[in-house]
Amino acid sequence: MAKDINQLIKDCLEYISENRPQNDWVSYSGPILDDDEYAAALRVILQDWSKNWLIFGKKAREFELEFPKYLGTKFGSYTNSGSSANLLAISSLTSKSGFNLPKGSKVLTPVVCFPTTLNPIIQSGLKPVFVDVTLPDLNLDLDQTEELLKKDPDIRAIVFAHVLGNPPDMERVMMLVDQYDLVFIEDACDALGSFYDGQKLGSFGHISTCSFFPAHHMTTGEGGFVATNRSKLRKSIASLRDWGRACYCNTSKPGSVIDGTACGNRFKNWLVGMPDTTYDHRYVFDEIGYNLKPLDIQAAIGLEQLKKLPYLEASRRKNFDKLQEIFSKYEDYFHLPQATEKSDPCWFAYLLTVKKGSPFTRQQFVDFLEENKIQTRSYFSGNILAHPGYNHLADEYEDIQKEFPIATYSTINSFFLGTYAGINDEKMAYIGEIVDKFFEERV
Repeated sequence: MAKDINQLIKDCLEYISENRPQNDWVSYSGPILDDDEYAAALRVILQDWSKNWLIFGKKAREFELEFPKYLGTKFGSYTNSGSSANLLAISSLTSKSGFNLPKGSKVLTPVVCFPTTLNPIIQSGLKPVFVDVTLPDLNLDLDQTEELLKKDPDIRAIVFAHVLGNPPDMERVMMLVDQYDLVFIEDACDALGSFYDGQKLGSFGHISTCSFFPAHHMTTGEGGFVATNRSKLRKSIASLRDWGRACYCNTSKPGSVIDGTACGNRFKNWLVGMPDTTYDHRYVFDEIGYNLKPLDIQAAIGLEQLKKLPYLEASRRKNFDKLQEIFSKYEDYFHLPQATEKSDPCWFAYLLTVKKGSPFTRQQFVDFLEENKIQTRSYFSGNILAHPGYNHLADEYEDIQKEFPIATYSTINSFFLGTYAGINDEKMAYIGEIVDKFFEERV
């Protein structure tokens, strides 16, 4: 059977190689996969189905052990998307086994964000408190953050993402977290491989999150991770991810019905008021949770991607430097990205903001790039309060444009280009040619 499986894998890889689609666009990002990832996924699919239903299993548990080593944390829970990672992390704020904050507690977060950072705050019955961002980095305004913390003792937590891999002043952030006794949830979904003062981003928060969406530094297709250094929080996250049940242990280990599967406590009176040996620990529920488990196929891909991370990270740094060289001669027209002092970002993308007084708009420049098959993206939501889904949150502000001026400005003027490994030297040279052509023809 092993030979048959190996032959099937070989045939599939040949088919993939022969039918790989060609793309003449300079994409802003995308997965970097080769035979290693495809073969790993195929092995999961083709192995003995009596031992594996393709669901969360051996590979997923292996990934849960390996990824925290890379990140520099003790524990972690693998989940089915970066969005789910944020949902789980923020759900822990109000969970009984997590931080147990009362509903209505205030959570400080930047007004320029991706919805998956903000939505769980709302969905968990918490109240977002917004701060503006700063130029050129678009990270949260720490002066404004400190002022709000001084004024409002009801702010209990802070949640933000490192913008495209570039952190804010983390020394000051951690000082504020300690001073005001805040829970800090660190969204590192764009920041794999980034450092602040020699410490990896994703290892600062009480809880941190990562995303393995195909656009990010590494991919498992969809996929995400929740990391922490606290075993209690790891248990809380694992429970919330697995329907809210009490048993989060490795049920793939052999064991008898009476003695238990892995923990030895399956039938040991886990329900209050119920007789001994009446109920199964695996079906006792501590929390109101979700089913946010990933597939073993995803984990198999992730384990191969982890091996490639040094190359993927180096490519992003290299491409960022090339883009900085291309745009440095046009800094009269753009706010160029700058690494925060003490930081070493592994840039998810190259962030640009058109300056006031430039003889062109963002739309004119972006249209020119897109017409020449160079992909761009706006910086996510811009001012999230301007979006229809969040109008109700804007009601308490007299004028969201005036109260969040940089957020408003970035909504109109900020965008980014890609830095991922798929942009080779030839494509990078092409970007340089098209940018130069725009300024020769239009400016």
